[in-house]
Order: sequence, then structure tokens, then C-alpha cells
Amino acid sequence: MTTPPELPFFVYGTLRPGAYNHDRHFLGRTAAEEDAVLPGAVLHEGPGYPYVVRGEGRVTGALLTAAPCAYGGLLDVLDRMELPAGYERTGLDVLRVRDGVTVRAWVYVAAPGVRPGPVIASGDWFDVSRVPDAPRTP
Repeated sequence: MTTPPELPFFVYGTLRPGAYNHDRHFLGRTAAEEDAVLPGAVLHEGPGYPYVVRGEGRVTGALLTAAPCAYGGLLDVLDRMELPAGYERTGLDVLRVRDGVTVRAWVYVAAPGVRPGPVIASGDWFDVSRVPDAPRTP
């Protein structure tokens, strides 16, 4: 099996800074956390967490770069959390807000066959989530 490249992670829901799963999985394990947007994507409500689907729009989130020696552990934890929940990991181009630079990152998007809920028109999960730091539903 081929080892995937060490890309930063673009997170847009419960893994964003300020949300429950961020501190649980990323606290002390990142070298950088920056505001970013994912163009060419639409954000949908899900069962307690959102889904990204490719389309006309943009999604607000954060670009998280793993600290030295933390990458493998983070990738493993995130794959074990996200893949069974109906996501697939894919490398996509995101834009860093601070300078507009395009950065390739891992993004967990809705897997084929997943039927996400209504569109979140703003593209920002925090605009509709009742409590960003609430635990995610299994």
C-alpha cells in the first residue's frame, strides 16, 4: 500500500478550531492553523455534522498543518473517525485566507451514496450549528 503524501488537513465542521473534535484530536498536534476556504464545493447539513459535496460554491474552514512527528497519528485517527461516518479523503486545492495562496490539502468529502441534508447557503457550519463545541453524534 502506498503511503499518502503529508498534506495539511482542511476541516470545516466539528474538527475546526473552537469545535469539540478539534481539541480532542488536534490540540498540541499542529504546527499551524489558518483560516481557509474550499472553492468549488457546497456544504450540507448532516446528522450532527456537515458534509462537503463538489459543486458551485465555497466552504469556510481551517487549514491545519500537523506538527513534526504527529502526521501519521492524525491521519490514522481522522480516517478511523471519518471514513465509517460516510466520508472519503481526497486531496483538493484550498485557499489560505491571509494571502490567497492555493494549498493542496486532505479534505473529507461525502462518499458516493451518502445523502446529505439541506444546503448550508453561507458555506459555514458555525452559522447553523447550535453549539459548535457539542460532542458529535456517533
